[in-house]
Amino acid sequence: MRKLAAAFLAIAAPLLCAQKKIVVIGMDDGAIREFQSVSPEAKVEAGDKTRLLEQVADADAIFGTINPQLFHAARKLQWVQVYSAGVETYRFPEFLQSDVILTNCKVIQGPEIADHAMSLLLALTRDLYQVIPRRTEERWRRGEYHPLELRGKTAVVIGVGGIGSQIAQRAHAFGMRVIGVDPKEMPFNDYVSKMVFPDQLDSVIPEADVVFISAPLTPKSRGMMGAREFSLMKKGSYFIAVSRGGLYDTDALVKALDERRLAGAGMDVTNPEPLPQGHPLWKFENVIITPHIAGQSDGIQARRIALIKENIARFVKGETLINVVDKQKGY
Repeated sequence: MRKLAAAFLAIAAPLLCAQKKIVVIGMDDGAIREFQSVSPEAKVEAGDKTRLLEQVADADAIFGTINPQLFHAARKLQWVQVYSAGVETYRFPEFLQSDVILTNCKVIQGPEIADHAMSLLLALTRDLYQVIPRRTEERWRRGEYHPLELRGKTAVVIGVGGIGSQIAQRAHAFGMRVIGVDPKEMPFNDYVSKMVFPDQLDSVIPEADVVFISAPLTPKSRGMMGAREFSLMKKGSYFIAVSRGGLYDTDALVKALDERRLAGAGMDVTNPEPLPQGHPLWKFENVIITPHIAGQSDGIQARRIALIKENIARFVKGETLINVVDKQKGY
């Protein structure tokens, strides 16, 4: 019996030593079980906020929100997986300067955020922002509304990544001409008829009937829709923001709305966020504000778990992970 036990330990010891410890923060028990099922080489445990610093001390990976305190405590850390697409809150110096890999959940949020962006635009162009609140009056006021069709209009999509590419796809399906703005070299496709770099943004803004902003928030992109850009937008155009509020100048947006340059705006993200009571943006009838819910849907969690499970499988095998973030660029 002792010989069998010794033989078992001799076989199992290398496997146990090779296990990668992963601490998962902010996921439910079902997700934890899914992650644990991926590989015996991954030791996955739920983060316990009462002893989190102790847990991460020997962790090879952390899933969820990380801060400088956790980062310093995690002496063996190799990988951080966050659940969002945006990573601006994780760009603290120690992390940026380290070799620790950062991966995010870009692309998987594309369908619902793109749907939301188009719904904001359609609510404005089809006059639903006026029709819906007046339902309680029980009056047939057909002659008071003047909806627009999207066919033949031009959409400028700032940030043609996992979200923006799907906005472009939907806008094209409505018969719109799409111009993309992105720092990456991208070939034209069936959905985007023209691409420009961010430093050429001012050259395409005047063509836009609607500007969608779906870029990540980085030091270079912060405030990229400023007073000049809003002043260049054609009269009667629309502005839709669904990624981060810090990408646009709120005061400049308010001014464009006050001057009636814009026909309307739809924002799922604001600056500041949450938008405080009494803020000027709340007063405009032609402004639709949703509380940063565009990334929510009945399908998002399944896609998120599938992505992370694939990354766990790759991590324990030493393979390249999906959605690796360039920490210096911020995307």
